[in-house]
Amino acid sequence: MSTWTHERARVARLSQTRRPDDPDLAEARQKLRAARAEDYIRKLVDAAPPLSAEQRSRLAVLLNGASS
Repeated sequence: MSTWTHERARVARLSQTRRPDDPDLAEARQKLRAARAEDYIRKLVDAAPPLSAEQRSRLAVLLNGASS
């Protein structure tokens, strides 16, 4: 099972018994979003041709949240 499907199951399980504003549920949802993004990025990188140093640097800026 991939990480994001594990996190999705955790969100589903917590959603059954917790209020929408519960801190554990909010954290589980954040982890699910991060796991889905990681899975998507991994697939994208695996399918892409090798990146130049400049391309990697520009992408790192985006991933680190810095503005251009």
